Amino acid sequence: MKPIVTRFPPSPTGFLHIGGARTALFNWLYARKTAGKFILRIEDTDAARSTADSVDAIFNALQWLGIDWDEGPYFQTQRKDIYARHIEKLVASGHAYYCSCTPDEVNAMREAARANGLKPMYNGRCRERGLSKSDNTVVRLKTPDTGVTVVEDMVKGDTAFQNAEMDDFIIQRSDGSAMYNLAVVVDDITMGINTIIRGDDHLINTPKQILIYKALDADLPVFGHVPMVLGQDKARLSKRHGAMSVEEYRKMGYLPDAVINYLVRLGWSHGDQEFFTRKDLIEKFDLAHLGRSASMFDMQKMTALNARHIQAKSAQELAPALLPLLKDQGIAAEDDTFTHKVIETLQPRSKTLVEMAASARFYYVDAPELDEKAAAKFLTPDTAGILTRAADAIESLTDFTQENLEAVFKKIMADCDLGFGKIAQPLRVAITGTTVSPGIFEMLLALGKDKTVYRIRRALSIIASGSS
Repeated sequence: MKPIVTRFPPSPTGFLHIGGARTALFNWLYARKTAGKFILRIEDTDAARSTADSVDAIFNALQWLGIDWDEGPYFQTQRKDIYARHIEKLVASGHAYYCSCTPDEVNAMREAARANGLKPMYNGRCRERGLSKSDNTVVRLKTPDTGVTVVEDMVKGDTAFQNAEMDDFIIQRSDGSAMYNLAVVVDDITMGINTIIRGDDHLINTPKQILIYKALDADLPVFGHVPMVLGQDKARLSKRHGAMSVEEYRKMGYLPDAVINYLVRLGWSHGDQEFFTRKDLIEKFDLAHLGRSASMFDMQKMTALNARHIQAKSAQELAPALLPLLKDQGIAAEDDTFTHKVIETLQPRSKTLVEMAASARFYYVDAPELDEKAAAKFLTPDTAGILTRAADAIESLTDFTQENLEAVFKKIMADCDLGFGKIAQPLRVAITGTTVSPGIFEMLLALGKDKTVYRIRRALSIIASGSS
């Protein structure tokens, strides 16, 4: 059995979006699962819309997602001679012919067919004229007049297309450039592609491509057309549903492992399992469980899954992705033990790394900005005694551990006859500036003894100055 060879052929006319990323992921996973080969091909024949920036954006998005390729990137604009040779072969074998009909003439043929209640299509006028190549000729493929072309699809099942409803379609323009369907088939043949997983919006092109394969006497690949991803309103996915480019999700603080986990679940299942590591996906992915129904994109589910991946990672794994987001806030943090401790306190409560970075800010500033309402409620002369006791007791600790901190809190609670919250909340505001923070003990341990005492005494000075 030949090794599986899959491919991803994006057009560089913009950023890589969710639908394209999912297609790349399915092909990549299947190649990795079967120890096959994954090829990247850039379909850049649309010169008016293709840009180098878009090519770079596609590369960057795939690399961020961890989708690597074994061959390529190939560029269609660099393969024109290959297409030309195959077109010449089709003409020489009688499977294609030169046509001199003008666009206006072809439109007239279509209108005439429509007027007679027939499908509007080219009528084959030049099929048997034996024309030679010239500046105004295109090349058309001779399609069968009868019978059916069946697309055997591992996802959708068999779909039959009537050959009589396919006209002799153009495979080469008059300027010598290859049309999409010809270029794709020649690429897939010459690159050894034997498995094609793509969106079912491509299904309409597949019978034409099958006819080209047959005309070139080439083996057909295995096709799998997966349903499109829709929004919650069952409309085609768009930005209003939360679907953006892969790069936007990176900026919003999503983890690449979470993104591919969510994307693969949009059209594939493995029992009831929702959470997958990258290793899980490579081990468990198969084609048998690709779904036939459209999937619904749900931003809330994706965010919830991202939170689970944040919790599953080590602080050391998260730090490199968090640091640039801290830098965006003007925080020059380091990938060090302190940052790792900070991350550990925030992991249980962070849905995205952007959220984590915002929550981490108080750790890195000398003096956190005080929320006015929180300060007015909890930094008062009535709480000054609690804060003083806490600062003195913590400063006297020779071993700054959770056990000793808990002992400090218990003593203050007993001496002042107060519950835990009455002590913790003033301390939380003094140290973070707000009433919301990680757990008090893990936060103090991450911050360290000196910074903890400094911030409590700073709060006491604010209370003193405000009450004087």
